[in-house]
Amino acid sequence: MDLQKRTWADIDLGNIEHNYKMIRSTLPEGCKFLGVVKADAYGHGAVPVSRKLQEIGADYLAVSCLDEAMELRNAGITLPILILGHTPAEYVNVLIDENLTQTVTCEAKALEYSQAAKACKGTLKIHIKLDTGMSRLGFLCNGRHFHQGVDNILRSCSLPGLYPEGIYTHFAVSDEPDPESIRYTHEQFNLFMGMIDALEKEGGLTFSIRHCANSGAVLNYGETALDMVRPGLLLYGYGDGGRLGLRPCMRLMTHVSTIKIYDAGTRVSYGGVFTTDRRTRMGVLPIGYADGLMRCLSNNCSFYSNGGMAPQRGRICMDMCMVDLTDLPDVNIDSLVEIFGPNADLNELSKRAGTIPYELLCSVSKRVPRVYLDSSVQGSINGI
Repeated sequence: MDLQKRTWADIDLGNIEHNYKMIRSTLPEGCKFLGVVKADAYGHGAVPVSRKLQEIGADYLAVSCLDEAMELRNAGITLPILILGHTPAEYVNVLIDENLTQTVTCEAKALEYSQAAKACKGTLKIHIKLDTGMSRLGFLCNGRHFHQGVDNILRSCSLPGLYPEGIYTHFAVSDEPDPESIRYTHEQFNLFMGMIDALEKEGGLTFSIRHCANSGAVLNYGETALDMVRPGLLLYGYGDGGRLGLRPCMRLMTHVSTIKIYDAGTRVSYGGVFTTDRRTRMGVLPIGYADGLMRCLSNNCSFYSNGGMAPQRGRICMDMCMVDLTDLPDVNIDSLVEIFGPNADLNELSKRAGTIPYELLCSVSKRVPRVYLDSSVQGSINGI
């Protein structure tokens, strides 16, 4: 493993397979599985993860933009791919040629896509996006916008050059357990189903794929599975609270590069925000905020090595940080350190950073090599 023994991320594709099977086991018969692989598969590597999903039977993939979709097509991924975000109409010919599905969020975009599709004498497969309460993208359809939304969608889907395969929405609080969030999610779902019913009754329009269940809904609202689900974070092993037996797929690793002994009263790192209060055995780790270890975690987290947690001390630097090894005498130069993984909980780290696991996973930078393993073939990678 030529990693120059700096910092790297182990990605266990066997755990991707395990999580896929656990999620799949909860779905109604015939429900399709869309794997969300946007943002480089939440930092896990879009191409290797998509290859694994294609191999084990996923039905669809989702990305944010055309560049992400083309990365997969250029790597030989043949599964249907839904682009969740905007694609300029000038690239409709690419969408058609590469068999990519484009989200349509309003009538104006539908018109642009239709004109571009006619110009290249092709048919663009689309999924209609409804804004049922996320207040981000999608046809307005709540309250006084309901009937106008129905009319706008019927006109959009009747345009030449467009094939309306699917319709979807996105839940805003399906992962929140409080009564107001539960009420709001049910309200979103009822509005979604009401729009689908109205489109069929008023215009005879039906869709072969209706989907709205993100990770939170897959876990908490089984009735929303419909024709397809869109698990994101669940696929990578987080967000189930242990209910599905999911396994984290990324383990961020580094090692101890230097150890120094400091007397009490020594200030550590930029700004001198930490001062030793005893004779301290301090280790230097070659990982910093340029690798994705957020500076806001400074003096507020610990990492795992040789059976114990090493407190991080002083400001996290761009390329390195310091840890207190005084109480871990068995940790030496070249000892492995787990930043997060099976022994160092990413959920706890994200809480200390004041964020969510998504952000920490996506923050692991491109300069951190990904090492792909498969526990389903090789056995567990949980040990240090």
